Amino acid sequence: QAQLVESGGGLVKAGGSLRISCEASGISFSADVMGWYRQAPGKQRELVAQITRAGDTTYAQSVKGRFTISRDNAQNTVNLQMNSLKPEDTAVYYCNARRSGFIDYDYWGQGTQVTVSS
Repeated sequence: QAQLVESGGGLVKAGGSLRISCEASGISFSADVMGWYRQAPGKQRELVAQITRAGDTTYAQSVKGRFTISRDNAQNTVNLQMNSLKPEDTAVYYCNARRSGFIDYDYWGQGTQVTVSS
């Protein structure tokens, strides 16, 4: 059974750093894209960053230059290093793994809370 498990969220002061990780298990075929989304209270879920199997990355404009996404294909993990955090980064962060084609899937983790205090 496929499962994405996030870890590393928590409370940090503005300007601080956090690293969140996601480990995928029970997935036989590696994801085309792994990424992080976030959802703040009263807002829609939005893309934060994503990375392809080849290592191509995409970032939301609001996090460019502050966040870095990385991926270990062998370990089926994806990480998000978050620096210079701002209170507006406060949200539940969700890991996503998806693949399209003959074998397709779209899996989500349960989310990890990131809270940035001012």
